[in-house]
Order: sequence, then C-alpha cells, then structure tokens
Amino acid sequence: MDDGRGRDAAPGRGTLSPPAPPVGGGARREGTGRLLRRYPVSIALLAPFALLVLPMAIVNQNPQTGFILRLVGLALLGSASVETLGLLFGSPDPQWRRGLRDANAQYPRLYLVARLVALTSIVANLAGAYTGRGTIVAQLSGTVPDSTVGAVASLFSGWGALGFALLVASHVGGHLARSRLYGWLAALTAAQALLAAMTAISAPLFGFVFFVAAAGAVCGIFRLRYLVVGVLVVFLLWPTMFDYRNSIREARGVAVTSGSTAADRLRLDRQIGAVAGYDVPVDLDQPGFSDHLRYGVVPRALDPDRPPISTGQQINRYLGGTTTSAFTFLALGNIWFFEGPVGVVVFYAVWAAVVVLLLRWRGAPGPARLSLLCFVLADPLLWSATYPDASISFIQHVVSAVPVFLVLWLTRRRPDPGWSRIGPGPAGRPRGPAGALP
Repeated sequence: MDDGRGRDAAPGRGTLSPPAPPVGGGARREGTGRLLRRYPVSIALLAPFALLVLPMAIVNQNPQTGFILRLVGLALLGSASVETLGLLFGSPDPQWRRGLRDANAQYPRLYLVARLVALTSIVANLAGAYTGRGTIVAQLSGTVPDSTVGAVASLFSGWGALGFALLVASHVGGHLARSRLYGWLAALTAAQALLAAMTAISAPLFGFVFFVAAAGAVCGIFRLRYLVVGVLVVFLLWPTMFDYRNSIREARGVAVTSGSTAADRLRLDRQIGAVAGYDVPVDLDQPGFSDHLRYGVVPRALDPDRPPISTGQQINRYLGGTTTSAFTFLALGNIWFFEGPVGVVVFYAVWAAVVVLLLRWRGAPGPARLSLLCFVLADPLLWSATYPDASISFIQHVVSAVPVFLVLWLTRRRPDPGWSRIGPGPAGRPRGPAGALP
C-alpha cells in the first residue's frame, strides 16, 4: 500500500511534492493497494472462486468447470468494464492513504461512536438469538418468534458491518491504534462465532469473516498473504466446526443428513454448478421492487404480519425438496438462475459503478462512505450471500445506519471554507468545496 507520506510544499507554492518512492516490500504493497482500489469488485468476486471453488472443481474434475468459468467471466465482464471505464475519468488518488486519513480525522467522536455501534451490534445479535430469532429451528419452521426483544434486536442486524467500517475509519483517521483495531475485530468475530453456536447456523459466521477479509484488504488494514493463510486455517478448522454444528442441531431435535460430510460441504463447485441444468431465467415469484421497499424500509414492528422471505426455501422446493430445508447456488449462481446471463453482467456492472463512486467521488471516503462500501461488500457482493435476499438486507442496513450518520455529521469539525479535507489538487486548486459528503 502507498504510505501516504508527502514532503512539505515549497515556500510560496500551492502544490505538494510527490512522496519518496517506496522500495522493496513497500513498493509491492503499494502496487497491490493500487490494484485493489482500481478493481475492488472484480477482485472481491474473483478471490473466493480462485481460492475455494475452482481448485475443488479442477481437482475433482467437475464436468461443470467450464460453466463455472463462464459465469465468473460474465460477472467480470460487468465489473471490470465499469471499473476500467472509471479509470478513464481519473485513477485513484496516489495520495489515497493520506486522503483517507484526513477525511476521517475531522470526526472527533468517531471512535466513541464506533465503540457504541460495535457493542450494540454484539448485544443485539446475541439477544436476538436468545429469543429464537435467526436460529435453525426458526428457519426451518418459517416463523419469526413473537418477542419484543427480538423485534428491537432486528433493528440493529447490520451494525456488525457498520461497526467494522467505523472502527476502520477510526484507525485510518488516527483515532485508534492498529493493535486495538485488531482487538475489536476479534471481539466482533468472536461474537459471530458465539452466535453460530446459539443458532446452529454457521453461514453468517463465514460470511462475516470473508466480508472482513474483503473490506479490510480494500481499506489496506490487512496484507493479502495473511488473508490467504486465514483461508487455509478456515479449511483446517472446518471439519471440527461442522461436527460441532451438527451436534448442536441434533441436540435441538433437528435431523442431520448422515450422508453429508464436511468434505462434501466444501464442494462449492457442485453447489454453483448445479444451476447449469436449468433454463434461465426462472420465475419463482421472488421479491420485486415493492417487496424491497416493504422489507427494506419498513421495520417489522410496524408490519408484523408480513411473512419472512427465504429464497433458499423457494429454490429447494423448486428442485423437489421441502420448505423445511433451503438450498442456493451461491450468489453468482442465484443471479444466473433468476436473471440469466444478461442479468449477471448488469448486476455486477451496477454494483461496480456504486463502489467506484464510493471510493473515488470527491476524494477519499469518510466514515459514511466507508460504511456504505462495507454494506455493499457484506450484502449484495458477498459471494456466499443469497440473491435477492441480500439486496433487501442492504436496504435494511443502510436505513438502520442513518441515525449514526446523522450523529457523525453533527459532531464533525467543519473544514475551512473553500478547502478540501484531502488537500489541494492540481495547480493548488481545492479538490472540492467544504462540507462534501463524508
């Protein structure tokens, strides 16, 4: 990553001198960071397939390997074309790390808000699971437990990603040391692990871990080689975690398929390859625009009679199963299943455009834009998410974060009029007016 250091401007001049060129490992990190900022969606899309899906398909000689490559190619066509087009209108700022620091340094209450959000997320998630919300029993029965505590806890369902984003913003803004940042991230991950034990569902835990890895890499708080080691550790721990999860399910009276092993569940190539045998697009009366607004904007407390949405159960029933189980083709496979090849290209092109704007619009992102970026990576662009349910979750999480954004906006330090928070642009001109969206 670029280190964000620059020499002082010469007296009487309005421009900053370029930073000293990094050497050795610093140059490699700078190059990796620049690549991540230029193609964040494409890399976030490609990484899990390169590390998890395609190796299993090749080793096991999956006959659908070519189809999987075609799916990935269509998605990359949408994301990479938009990201490349964005480069024509300006590459990421070479002083991006410095701009990121300055953009987040003007929020003196940022770390306090980040801690409150992270703690609220942990308490709300555990309280909701204690009341039965999000458990395997509730998922199979298709019901939502009637509990005031659970209803209140659901209002903070996206605050894990929000807390992560604000903690990262606190770190890059100089409010939080790296060691304490890692401590908070460990606490958030441990809470997700406890939540997995309480609900007997491991998917949210793995989704959170991969989200943290992707968002952390884009923001420059993790090195890629450490992330690769982390993926290998997850592979080694998975059999033990799988057996433990099944023992919890059996203790709660949930039948566990004896023929499905931990190794079988790692065959993600078979999961996404299964969609190749269907004529697409398929209409299963999945959520439409009005459903996105109803479920995404209106809290369940104001609409208690609406049924829960589970696209996984709809797909499983379409495949000949029952509503007491769920199945998906992973996010990319689901998009192909419901939208067809054109839909895959359009989906990733649209979200790539959103991410490009969040990362580059009027300079480096502040806490609000970092939070929106994390919501995008945690919901619609998470490779293991369920489409289109994740799009509804994205709307829910943005709505729930609005009060936090308002608090940050009210407590920020106002910059000097006519001067951007990330310093002068070419020829000493300000990059943007004061008061730009954080």
